[in-house]
Amino acid sequence: MAPAKREQPVGYSPGFQQMLTRERQVRTMCGFVGYIDGGDTLRDEGVLHSMADAIRHRGPDDADYYMDGTIALGFRRLSIIDLEGGRQPIRNEDGTKVLVFNGEIYNFQALREDLLQKGHQFTTRTDSETILHGYEEYGKGILQKLRGMFAFVIWDKEKKELFGARDIFGIKPFYYYHDGKTFLFGSEIKSFLSHPGFHKELDEEKIPEYLSYEYIPYENTIFKNVFKLPGAHCFTYKDGKLNVERYYRIQYSIEEDKPLEYWEEAIQKEFSESVAMHQIADVEVGCFLSSGVDSSYVVKEISKGTKKVKTFSVGYEEEKYSELPYAQEFSQAVGVPNISNKVSADDFFDAVPEIQYMLDEPLPNPSEIPLYFLAQNARKYVKVVLSGEGADEIFGGYNIYKEPLEMQWYDKIPFPLRKLIGKIAGALPAHRGLNFLVRRGKRLEERFIGNAYMFTEKERQALLKHPTGAPAPEALCKPYYDMVRDKDPVTKMQFVDLNMWMVGDILLKADKMSMANSLELRVPFLDKKMLELSCRIPSRYRADCQSETTKRALRSAALKQLPEKTARMKKLGFPVPLSDWLMEDKYYNKVKAAFTSGIAEKFFVTGELMKLLDDHKAGKAKNMQKIWSFYSFIVWYDQFFVKN
Repeated sequence: MAPAKREQPVGYSPGFQQMLTRERQVRTMCGFVGYIDGGDTLRDEGVLHSMADAIRHRGPDDADYYMDGTIALGFRRLSIIDLEGGRQPIRNEDGTKVLVFNGEIYNFQALREDLLQKGHQFTTRTDSETILHGYEEYGKGILQKLRGMFAFVIWDKEKKELFGARDIFGIKPFYYYHDGKTFLFGSEIKSFLSHPGFHKELDEEKIPEYLSYEYIPYENTIFKNVFKLPGAHCFTYKDGKLNVERYYRIQYSIEEDKPLEYWEEAIQKEFSESVAMHQIADVEVGCFLSSGVDSSYVVKEISKGTKKVKTFSVGYEEEKYSELPYAQEFSQAVGVPNISNKVSADDFFDAVPEIQYMLDEPLPNPSEIPLYFLAQNARKYVKVVLSGEGADEIFGGYNIYKEPLEMQWYDKIPFPLRKLIGKIAGALPAHRGLNFLVRRGKRLEERFIGNAYMFTEKERQALLKHPTGAPAPEALCKPYYDMVRDKDPVTKMQFVDLNMWMVGDILLKADKMSMANSLELRVPFLDKKMLELSCRIPSRYRADCQSETTKRALRSAALKQLPEKTARMKKLGFPVPLSDWLMEDKYYNKVKAAFTSGIAEKFFVTGELMKLLDDHKAGKAKNMQKIWSFYSFIVWYDQFFVKN
């Protein structure tokens, strides 16, 4: 039976429309597992199947496997188009190369035509096979030609060599375990638990980094010998030796001479095309919708071509935290249905163990919980959703980006004097305005280590049962600051967030919470061409101190499409009533039980934890995020080291 036809977006050139129609081929979201140098397990199908079963939520529709005595590959598939044609692992013409792939390649049809002309033979209509033949033709040079989100490995049977890569942003996850004997890899760490060669061990030295950043930065994870392949990196593995290298670098080529109107038009054009490509599917596509300009812009763009798209929103009974009224109003205005659900405090706390397990590593971002319930509800209706994630990072959407521009006259004071003033201000009792002096007494590289900065080096030392010699928080940002040392402060801050906060928090929770519910999430702002466009925009059209809003160029482009109220809406970012709930006895006691547990005693100074909790409950301090950092870790540890 032929796939159902979809309405195509309108407002594009005939050539672009033709491309969209042509590229309606086989696409999948999925998860994969694999291992090499696994000893006897290389012929044990049960081990491979158990690993794949651990990530069944990523691909409940289909499974397939490959074993040749040297390597084992497993694949779980969430079918979006052509179930039979998209099965993996997929082989080349002579069976010498085998691929497992998670993601989407948006320009695969053009690549396919190029490869056909060069004599390659295709047996499927998949974007997956394009990568396989592209690697045959161009080697790792194929990575420069790909436009999409992906994680994949290719096994070269003749060379006995494994090649793998991750997309330039790190949208799709890729983990590996390497202890010198066994090399495991896959979409989620939990799949490793089934392999007898995997030694589960907490890397306690990474806890300080977790407390400062709210995630583990760089390639490390909280497990010993388990690593993340960073975004924009590829690797080869042969004869027990692993080589990881970067294949793409973000390059800023800022064009100061162009007016705001130029950037408005450029954003509109690139975003229209990106959204069009991201909504290609033979299943119904929906959209996440909050009260922000980013998701609203996505919805508006899709609604030009079809009114069948459903929007999904989440909120709470506590009205001041709920974005539902806006979402419902906006959906009605653009003529598309909105489906919403509400999360109660009981729902929220009950879901924490499952969510921390699905995340693989502790992540204390409270917004991950409403996102989980949002995805759960959306999956009842659709398999694919588009999201506004990534716009803040590439277009300058956080208020903190305006900080270097505020009271710039003060920065003209010689730094040694500002540093002295900052030290004096820091020693005084807390008072409005003193924090400015403290922060300006530090260089940008010291005072900004990303959006999630929580505990200073001194604070975490006082809270840890076993303080380690972990590097100072600012030291981990230095390599990224060094890469953009000649750029303006706003660009430096964005670059740090793009490489650390976005991949370590934003994209991780987006992937894990959606795939926990077998839902494919697409992010049209995080497109290669959108990124390259944003890297040309002057900082004054990103963070603008004269304006009350952020993302000036993006908002100006959105104003051409959206009501002014929407385009100028201040960012809320999935607000959660958690601060209020922690003052209620029921939830205070729940957290108290965790803070006085054996797990807490093992790692932390529990008296200090209780002080954070008690001060918050008494209204003496706003400690919600600090409390949640410890609570999330304790629950996560319980899931992975006590119950599993």
